[in-house]
Amino acid sequence: MRVLAVDVGERRIGLAISDISRTLARPLLTLTVTSAGDGVDQVAAEIARLKAEDDGLSTIVIGLPVRLDGSPNEQTPRVAAFVDALKARTHLQILTADERLTSHEADSLLAEHTRDWRRRKARLDAAAAAVILQDYLEANQK
Repeated sequence: MRVLAVDVGERRIGLAISDISRTLARPLLTLTVTSAGDGVDQVAAEIARLKAEDDGLSTIVIGLPVRLDGSPNEQTPRVAAFVDALKARTHLQILTADERLTSHEADSLLAEHTRDWRRRKARLDAAAAAVILQDYLEANQK
């Protein structure tokens, strides 16, 4: 079964998915958020869709924003509330993962192939989710 990663932002939510062997992560899509509950609704719908596919879905990893020293920042409570709301919508295992510097790493990776920052920005959230997921996969290889 696959793993889904979620990079929660105020305006956009990036999603990334693993392969069935849980070795590689790839960006999946970026959702545009129009209201507070809308993000949870959109992610829950995407989880239901992915779970129904042949390869299924077993785990969700959500990036938890923290400061460089590991302490909570101003976004941490908002993402924690998102996690709690999503837990009420699915029985799948939901974990949080440190997302420090993932957007910066994702932007650097995208910049290697896409010079135009506007085109990179449109793909940044899903790419950041892929970085979060790849870190999780590598830390949990058996």
